[in-house]
Amino acid sequence: MTAPINAAAVAALAQAPLDWRFKGLPASWWGRTSADVCAASPRLFDEGPVGPVCVLLADALSANLATMTRWCDDGGVELAPHGKTHMSPQLLARQFEAGACAVTAATIGQVRTFRAFGVCDVVLANELVDEAGLRWLAAELDADAEFTVVCWADSLRGVELMTSALTSAGAVRRVDVCVEVGMTAGRTGCRDSDCVDAVARAVAASPRLRLVGVAGYEAALGHDVAPEAVAVVRSYLADVRAAMVRLTPLFETDRAIATAGGSTYFDTVADALAGDWRTILRSGCYLTHDDGLYRRTSPLREGLLPALRVWSQVVSRPEPDLAVLTMGRRDVSFDQGLPVPYGMAGAHVVKLHDQHAFLRLGDDDLAVGDWVEFGISHPCTVFDKWSMIPVLDGDGRVVDLIRTFF
Repeated sequence: MTAPINAAAVAALAQAPLDWRFKGLPASWWGRTSADVCAASPRLFDEGPVGPVCVLLADALSANLATMTRWCDDGGVELAPHGKTHMSPQLLARQFEAGACAVTAATIGQVRTFRAFGVCDVVLANELVDEAGLRWLAAELDADAEFTVVCWADSLRGVELMTSALTSAGAVRRVDVCVEVGMTAGRTGCRDSDCVDAVARAVAASPRLRLVGVAGYEAALGHDVAPEAVAVVRSYLADVRAAMVRLTPLFETDRAIATAGGSTYFDTVADALAGDWRTILRSGCYLTHDDGLYRRTSPLREGLLPALRVWSQVVSRPEPDLAVLTMGRRDVSFDQGLPVPYGMAGAHVVKLHDQHAFLRLGDDDLAVGDWVEFGISHPCTVFDKWSMIPVLDGDGRVVDLIRTFF
């Protein structure tokens, strides 16, 4: 059996020399490899990082991996974590080690990144209509019998484009497809059962495609966990389940797939889509959790730990209750809530500029030059701002350096 990811390719990342391209890292590390730095196990803040700097907490990462694995095992569901969250082969390797069945990608470009590291099982959570992308995918599938990918379809036109491009490419293997069920005012996906059934029949009739299941995305309307919002999610998932039952005679595999599950409602998904098929969740943010969105909404918010932090320095104290720090929209997420200062109960960030954070103070005092640790809200839009992230143990020592590829 082929390994889910190429361990040698992942390990090779630690042999590349560090340089000025990796913001925040100490200049004393330039010219050294990640392996060299980690072997020395230095304390990050003794090495002279320049603010801001993003870090991961080793103990929290390990705990979150174990917590999610137990939860999936107990619920009888599989997990294909969304790789767009971190786009890190090193972190993905750890997710595979913890039992992930595949990686989810949002774009064909992300699939190509993961394939560069030998990933064998991919869920492409989109309808792929890009002819160049389909040609590349056909070549990858035909060159590697162990490579599996499943993508979505939600239109007859999409099925037509996929079939045409794959035929033109001379594809030998068929591409696995789930028909996508959407919701009114949501994102992609068929809006009614007639569309679902028509697209499913078209996929099954295509000589280049193979109908393998039904897909959905239940958080298309947001992350509200109030009872009335969860009721809407349940109603939508009932439609996904109904399509799964209705289309069973058309599926071209003995192991059909029902898949949904962002990072807010995956418990509801597991409950609603359980059945005589593979139920695959696609949650990604559980790995680092956060101090904002998912601290409020994750089904495992009592068990997961925030593992992603950004440190920044005070650069100005222009008013008695205001500190301005060297951290902005280019460094930290702001789309689902502003950063949260640690150990400063009365302080809060009121706004971000491109390179500055405005921190209103309570009883705490700060001096120019002080470092402040911040929790974040929504890890997806923090990872993409950092191409190299130190992983720290409980003593603040560097135990790993994580590359991302956005």
